[in-house]
Amino acid sequence: MPRKIFKKYLPDHKKIKGKRYMKVFGNLIHDPGLWHINRYSASGAFAVGLFCSFLPIPFQMVVAAGLAIYFRVNLPLSVVLCWTTNPVTMVPMFYFAYKTGAWILGVPPNDFSFELSFAWLQSELIHIWKPFLLGCLICGGTLSFIGYHTINLFWRYHVARAWRARQARWKEKLLHTLHLDQLGKKDDDEKAPESDKESFREKHNDHRND
Repeated sequence: MPRKIFKKYLPDHKKIKGKRYMKVFGNLIHDPGLWHINRYSASGAFAVGLFCSFLPIPFQMVVAAGLAIYFRVNLPLSVVLCWTTNPVTMVPMFYFAYKTGAWILGVPPNDFSFELSFAWLQSELIHIWKPFLLGCLICGGTLSFIGYHTINLFWRYHVARAWRARQARWKEKLLHTLHLDQLGKKDDDEKAPESDKESFREKHNDHRND
């Protein structure tokens, strides 16, 4: 089941609840629905986490946790997916977002160095903010849409496959039971003539004795 796959790789609930940035949400994080995994909560968490991964701000995980609470989707999965943007992928992802926004706005893209910090936001973002933010929203929204529907279909596929496998097991068990019943009937039918012969012999012997 998909639930087992996700639970295998998700961090422990206590570790996430113990993070300092989670304290801003108070008792809201103790809602059991935020830690349960089903088709809706998993696909919604992918939508939230992948969208937040394209937000060019330092506290992506806080935003992801807040959106997970608001939409009541799986909180750990939403937070973990923010790590789609990491020190290795951050620069190519945000540069692609910038070029996408520049292409849509029809402005020539410029070379720039990206750093996920308040200093960079204050010094560099002012020069490229329109195409950069537009590209981030478009890429984040597109990835969120794809992630939501992919997990939805993935979950449905696994449930349907498990149901077909269960039906096949039931069918095999039923056929096995019917086969045993038929063998039992056959044995009864074979025993019946023998019992008739024995009763005939007994009657014949009785007549002879008379």
